[in-house]
Amino acid sequence: MVKNNPLVSIIIPLKKCNDYVEENIKALLTSSYANFEIIVVPDSAEKKTFPKTIIIPTGNVGPAVKRDKGAEIAKGEILAFIDDDAYASKDWLKNAVDLFDKENISAVCGPGVTPPTDSILQKVSGAFSASLFGGGPYTYRFIPQPARFVDDYPSMNFLIRKTDFWSVAGFDTKYWPGEDTKLCHDLTKTRKKKILYHPSVLVYHHRRAIFLQHLLQNGRYGLHRGYFARILPKTSLRISYFIPSFLVISFLLLPAFFFLQKQLFLLDLFLISFYFVLAAVSAVLSLFQEKHIGVALLLFPTIVATHLFYGVKFLQGFFLTRKLKQ
Repeated sequence: MVKNNPLVSIIIPLKKCNDYVEENIKALLTSSYANFEIIVVPDSAEKKTFPKTIIIPTGNVGPAVKRDKGAEIAKGEILAFIDDDAYASKDWLKNAVDLFDKENISAVCGPGVTPPTDSILQKVSGAFSASLFGGGPYTYRFIPQPARFVDDYPSMNFLIRKTDFWSVAGFDTKYWPGEDTKLCHDLTKTRKKKILYHPSVLVYHHRRAIFLQHLLQNGRYGLHRGYFARILPKTSLRISYFIPSFLVISFLLLPAFFFLQKQLFLLDLFLISFYFVLAAVSAVLSLFQEKHIGVALLLFPTIVATHLFYGVKFLQGFFLTRKLKQ
């Protein structure tokens, strides 16, 4: 168990200070939990200063290196990782600290919800991830859902005991993205520790606007997941991660089936058509959640484009990638 009112070290990696990180720090300073320090880890020294905040320049290195650098100087018993383009709910730290009530709970995490101030193009990206057809069985990462134990979670909202963090040598700096997948794998499969997801450990996470930035981000996710499906099968070799690649393969096989086997062509065409129907239904259903016709109209092409791009990058990661580079 953690001691009462432990010091929490909040670590924020980024390239340089920006409007998002100022919003992030402002929200942290209004937290209902007061015993924390903030460690901002940019490339270069910053002129700006913030209360309760240490700024540690690292040079042009990847996020995993920055997080490890922050953890090295952290004084807290608990390390709290949050992205620069996210900001915490008022009770984020209080709720998270209360969950470290057993020794076998090594880490705590929670949803990253799309902020209400995001643009329509950002909200479409958020709606994709939060929809069952877009996010699949991982929608709990984007909208609050019942508490559960998980074995893989992104570091945009991740708190961990410092002793457990260093017991697995921190983030593996060879990987980006995917350093959080490796950390969680080592915690849960090697050290047999538990990671608890809880909906009350909530942050707001700004989305990448469609189409280009959204697709590039999800392409990186596909590449890293495909790579880890091969090298870390215990947490990444799951059918849900392969489904977008099946869609890509279905599209690629359609012309061949047309010329070689008409029955297979008709079956493949039916499956692709059924996929489009489900994507359209998902877009319509988003109206009830987003209450914005523009989001619903843009969600359909976003679903299709994201699945295809993710699927291609997953196949690349699974079959071709030999090393994930920073």
